[in-house]
Amino acid sequence: MQEEQPSREQLFLEIANLRRELEDLKNKKVDLEILLETTTEHSDMVEAQLHQSNQQLQAEIAERQRTEQALQASQAALQSLLTIVTRDKIDLEILLETTTEHSDRVEAELHHKAEEAVRASERRLAQFLEAVPVGVFVIDASGKPYYANHTAQRLLGKGIAPEDTTAHLPELYQAYVAGTDRLYPNAQQPLALALSGSCSTVDDMEVRQADKIIPIEVWATPIFDEKGEIVYAIAAFQDITRRKKAEAERIQLIDQLYQLNTAYERFVPREFLQFLKKQSIIDVTLGDQVQQEMSVLFADIRDFTALSEKMTPSDNFQFINAFLSRMEPAITENNGFIDKYIGDGIMALFSGSADDAIKAAITMLHNLAEYNQHRAQAGYHPIQIGIGINTGSLMLGTVGGNNRLQGTVISDAVNLASRIEGLTKEYGVSLLISHQTFLQLQNSSDYFIRIIDRVKIKGKSEEVTVYEVFDGDLAELKDGKLSAKTIFEKGLLFYKNQNFSEAAQLFQDCLWHNPMDKVAKIYLERCQFVSTNFRINEE
Repeated sequence: MQEEQPSREQLFLEIANLRRELEDLKNKKVDLEILLETTTEHSDMVEAQLHQSNQQLQAEIAERQRTEQALQASQAALQSLLTIVTRDKIDLEILLETTTEHSDRVEAELHHKAEEAVRASERRLAQFLEAVPVGVFVIDASGKPYYANHTAQRLLGKGIAPEDTTAHLPELYQAYVAGTDRLYPNAQQPLALALSGSCSTVDDMEVRQADKIIPIEVWATPIFDEKGEIVYAIAAFQDITRRKKAEAERIQLIDQLYQLNTAYERFVPREFLQFLKKQSIIDVTLGDQVQQEMSVLFADIRDFTALSEKMTPSDNFQFINAFLSRMEPAITENNGFIDKYIGDGIMALFSGSADDAIKAAITMLHNLAEYNQHRAQAGYHPIQIGIGINTGSLMLGTVGGNNRLQGTVISDAVNLASRIEGLTKEYGVSLLISHQTFLQLQNSSDYFIRIIDRVKIKGKSEEVTVYEVFDGDLAELKDGKLSAKTIFEKGLLFYKNQNFSEAAQLFQDCLWHNPMDKVAKIYLERCQFVSTNFRINEE
């Protein structure tokens, strides 16, 4: 480990001490020499002591001289070190001054290069913004216009006005809410929203120039500095005239398609397509079919031929359409759809419960009563209809050829419904249903029903039981049938057991309660006919 060198002050102090000690030694030498001369009797001893002391003194002097020399050498070394340090300090100061001047030059050069880079970036950015096919508009943090590219100036019809603010931009550039005469509200301006830190997009703005109106879509976003503070807001916008035109054409096309589909639905019921699991009429092909359990309703105007002979062709169409338009809601409101119109008749299908078909038929009869009131007020005769309903399995599908298709249903259940409707004429009633429909009712006691007959239907090997539902009859007729219902059913039982005289009496009682009951009159006539033939045969 290197020994620590004494300081300069310590060396000077040591040298001073050595010099004092040397002076003291010289004084002692003089004293000794005097003592030697005056003290003769001790000369030998003194000489010996003096010789010894002189040797010691010489040794000490030599040692002191060596120490002084060492001190002088140390002082010279220290002085040399100080000289070196001083020279190094001067060199460092010169180097520092030189380095500072170089640093200033470097800093200035870097600043210059940075400014050049910024200006180059701004030029490239300006070139880019001028090249983009959309308008670009920039405002500063105070809301004053800062930059607008060529496209923006062309769309807006003028350049920027640095003295204006966002509140005046709508008026300056004639920016209106599309389709109105209201200037675009400042609070809803995308640039104003961007200054508050929000990004936004609008497409309901239009710029009005002298000779044209330009609809535009605007996007705006804030620009932040490194501290997170908004320094600019930038908006990009474009002319959307073509898009608006395309949207208008698309809306028009959609409306046309909607009207076309609506028109198709008037010829091909939407429910028909649903049963076939088709999305559109264009998906339907010849032979598409599906089996369904349905209730089939047939309705027909009584004596239509006689009515039509008294009307012109135009009156015929007006009359039929007036009638059918009043019957249709009763069907659709009860979950049914009209499969086809057959002249003055209707064929409707119900895929839900049989109750839907019954309720629809009752409503049709009520609507007919209201229609007849209007006809009576207009001076026309009332009309009557017959409705037949049957429930069963049927095939629903398409029939025809390659160039002409028609949706239809094919089944014995359909034919039976048509036959039952025809029976309403024979029995003089408005609504008849088959026993299949009767059995499918959720609660038959909800309706006014009475059994009518077991009949042999053309094309059927077995007899069919038919029931009358008289809920839709006029109030007087309905009340009469209801009051005599038990008597009628008892008379029908006697009739089936061939007790014709007892049956005739009961049917006579029914007519007494309800003279308009045509079914009771038919059975009374049958009983009388059988009784007359029986007496003739006996005679």
